[in-house]
Amino acid sequence: MTLVNVRKLFGTDGIRAVAGEYPLDAQTIYACGLALGHTLRKAAETSAVRDAEAPIAQTPIKVIFGRDTRESSPWIAATMAAGVRKTGVRVESAGVITTPAVAFLARTHGFQAGVVISASHNPWRDNGIKLFGGDGFKLADAVELAMEEEILHHAANSLAPDPASLPPVEDNAALQADYIQFLLDCVPGLSLSGLRIVADCANGASAAVAPQLFARLKDRSVLPLRTASFTPAFGSELVRRLNTNVDFLNIAPDGRNINDGCGALYPAFVAGEVLARGAELGLSFDGDADRCMLAGAKNNVIDGDAILLVIARDLKARGLLTGDLVVATTMSNMGLEAALKRSGIRMLRAPVGDRYVLEQMLQHRAALGGEQSGHILLPHLATTGDGLLTALVVLDLIARTGKSIDELTADLKVFPQVIVNVKVREKKPLESIPAVAAAIHAAEEELKDSGRVVIRYSGTEALARVMIEAESEEAMRRHANAIADAIRVELGV
Repeated sequence: MTLVNVRKLFGTDGIRAVAGEYPLDAQTIYACGLALGHTLRKAAETSAVRDAEAPIAQTPIKVIFGRDTRESSPWIAATMAAGVRKTGVRVESAGVITTPAVAFLARTHGFQAGVVISASHNPWRDNGIKLFGGDGFKLADAVELAMEEEILHHAANSLAPDPASLPPVEDNAALQADYIQFLLDCVPGLSLSGLRIVADCANGASAAVAPQLFARLKDRSVLPLRTASFTPAFGSELVRRLNTNVDFLNIAPDGRNINDGCGALYPAFVAGEVLARGAELGLSFDGDADRCMLAGAKNNVIDGDAILLVIARDLKARGLLTGDLVVATTMSNMGLEAALKRSGIRMLRAPVGDRYVLEQMLQHRAALGGEQSGHILLPHLATTGDGLLTALVVLDLIARTGKSIDELTADLKVFPQVIVNVKVREKKPLESIPAVAAAIHAAEEELKDSGRVVIRYSGTEALARVMIEAESEEAMRRHANAIADAIRVELGV
């Protein structure tokens, strides 16, 4: 059973809350900017002491910002940027762009940190702050914990400016273009000729990137995108002019329609569109496009487990799957483990959260890892999950093998699985609640080797997640409901 996250501000994927409410009120956001700036300056001073030939005065400290399409994202970015600048640290912005793009830019463009203003797959009222180091990896738990204390101190003692009085952070469009070029370079031989695709951009960050990316894929002979005239491809008119063989859906964000019945959280939507339009493949991205779900021509959803299977087999066949090992999570289906085993591939399980998957991957030098939700980690290409990159890697695999995604995943037999989300008022240790512990024990005793029980709190929302997997669908649903009901009685909202 996953332990309760006791951190005060940071969850498994940064700070996340309703925009305008603590801890995403202006005072705390400004304090977060101050804490980040101070942390970077201290790190630079320590580095300067170690290397007297490169004093801090000669090395400007810079932070790259990116944001999704929520109506709150601009003022949150401006407020945090004001805090960062107050410490003497420079700020640049890539504008509306995906989370993995910020990680890439931080790593390759000389930034000491990256900041993403996004709540990923959450509803539009929520927002969040994700932090990356200059190496492109998410900040370590220890760094975030140290920052928490400073943020809380500044929030209580530093007066934040009125967000309405702050100018927006100026965007540099060339940074978006550099990220698109990076994606193209990852699949140098890919051609989409003859392949009809449907892409659901969730009215999120990928709506600013995906249409331009696929236009470049269609015609690699055009000039590079590093130009001041580059603009996000929001809206159907511009996309129509780009003339790709991809049908783009949900590419007209209005600040409130992000993830609204679309995107990676609702993969059945694009699956239905693939069937209706006679396409071969569907792509679904979440709000910040760090995850990707697929759909085949048979109206079937291809989740992160199936994507891991397909990529793992391809890497193994090419001698690139180090140790014949894949790192998944406690939520990954037993069917994936069985399918990988048939291909001579071992699977390790990490706690839920791509940062924990990455920890296991680095420890075991694994070349592939990911989550059922569509976060796929390919460390030889990127430092974090990237939905657009995942889509390109799978498309390249399809093009090289000549097989459809349905054919590539045909032998994956998925155990019946149900996930019940229960809203909770507090995250109390579940094992300390007798009624909940008893329900969990009863499920584990009955299922034993024929199923799995995973109960955990969400790292980003006030939810308890009850996942039951079993050969018997009746037993699966009975135990999932019993455990969920026990949690509702004790902790429910």
